[in-house]
Amino acid sequence: MAPTAGSAPPPIKFTTHHHLRQRLVLATLVGRPLHVSQIRSNSPKPGLTNHEYSFLRLLESVTNGSYFEISVTGTSFLYKPGLITGNNGKVLKHTVPESCTRGVSYFLEPLCALAPFSKSPFSIVLDGGVITSATEEDYSVDTLRTAVLPLLANFDIGRNIEVRINKRSSAGKGSDGKFSPGAGEVHLTFGHQVRLPKTLHLVNPGRVKKIRGVAYVTGVSVGNNMRMIEAARGVLNRFINDILIHANSSSSQLVPSTYGSNNPAAAHNNNASAQKKKIGTGYGMSLVAETSTSCLYAADTFAAPGEAPEDVGIRAAHMLLHEISLGGCVGRIGVNLIMTMMGMGMDGDVGRVMLGRETIGDELIQSWRDMKTIMNGGEIVVREWEGLEGAGAGTGRQGADGVVVGVVGRGVGNVGRKIA
Repeated sequence: MAPTAGSAPPPIKFTTHHHLRQRLVLATLVGRPLHVSQIRSNSPKPGLTNHEYSFLRLLESVTNGSYFEISVTGTSFLYKPGLITGNNGKVLKHTVPESCTRGVSYFLEPLCALAPFSKSPFSIVLDGGVITSATEEDYSVDTLRTAVLPLLANFDIGRNIEVRINKRSSAGKGSDGKFSPGAGEVHLTFGHQVRLPKTLHLVNPGRVKKIRGVAYVTGVSVGNNMRMIEAARGVLNRFINDILIHANSSSSQLVPSTYGSNNPAAAHNNNASAQKKKIGTGYGMSLVAETSTSCLYAADTFAAPGEAPEDVGIRAAHMLLHEISLGGCVGRIGVNLIMTMMGMGMDGDVGRVMLGRETIGDELIQSWRDMKTIMNGGEIVVREWEGLEGAGAGTGRQGADGVVVGVVGRGVGNVGRKIA
C-alpha cells in the first residue's frame, strides 16, 4: 500500500556492508530511511566494524533527529535520517576508536559532502585513533586538503573551508607484522552553506601546468623527506619544471602502553597505563597535478615496513603519471563527491563532466545505481566524448579517450535553509 500524505516513506533496503558509507550520505542528504541487512553475516566476525560504528555515531552527532536501530549481532540496522545541523556551529569533538584501521579521510570525505547542505557551519575535531597518512584503503588528509576540497569550487562552494592537522600520525603494519594504531588530531571547519549547488559543466581537461605535493615524516629522520622529494622530482622533471613539494616533519605521539589494546583488563592495569610508548611513525607522499582549466589529479602513497624513501617517491610519481594518463577532468580520488554534488543540483538541470574510461569502475557504477535508487529516479547518461570545437579544443591531449557523464539534478538542496 502506498504511503499516505504526510507519512514517512518506507525504508530502502540494501544488503551487505559494501558502499555503506556512500548510501548513508545519500540517504541523509535526501531524507530517505535505510534498512541494511546481511552485514558480514558469513564472516567469523559478523556485523559492523568499529570504524563503521564510529561513523554512525558521527552521523548522529552532525544531525538532529537521526534514529538508529541496530540488531544485537550488528548484522542489520534501520536508519532514519534527521536534519543536518552541524551542531549549530559549535565545535564538535568526535573520538575515533583507538584500534581503527581506516584513515581519517574515511570520516572527512562524507562530512565534506554533508557540510554544504547543513543548517549551520561545521566545526569538527577528530581525535583518538586518527590516521592522517594514507592507508591501503584511504588517502591522506593532505590529499583531501589539496585535491578534494578544491573540487567544490566548481559548484561555487569555497569560502571558510579549512582542514587543519593538529597532530600527524602515520599507521600501518610494523616490522613485526602487527597493526600500529594512529593517534593524530584533525580539525575540519566548513562555513560555506548553499541552498543549491551550481550546475557543473566540466568537459575540458586542459594541459598540466604545475605539480604540488607534500612529503611528510612522523617520528623518523627528516632526511627521508629530501630523499623522497629528490626521487619524485627525478621522474617528474622530465615532463614539467613547475614542481613544488613541501616537506613536513613532526614527532610521533606518546601514548600509554595499553593504547589500542583490545584487552579490557590490560586497559585498566595501572602499572601498564603508567608506561608510555611512541606510535604513528612512518612517512609518505601526496602529489597533486593541476591543469590550465583547474582540473586536479592526485596520487597518494605511504612507506611499507623497511621500504626506502627513494622507492616511495618514485612510486608516488608513477602513480601521479598514471592518473594523468587516464584522462578526464576528474581523477579517481574525489569522483564520488563530484557525482553526489551534481545529483543535488537544481531540479531538471543537467550537469556534465568528462571522465576517463578507466576512471569508471565497479565502485562508481554502483554509486550511480545507489543515486538513482535513493534519490528516486535521478537520471545519469553516459556518452562518448566527441571532442567538439570549443568544448574539447585546446586540451593538448591528442587522441584523448573519455566519456561525458550527464547527471540530472534532483533539486533537493539544503532542507535546513528551506525551513529557516
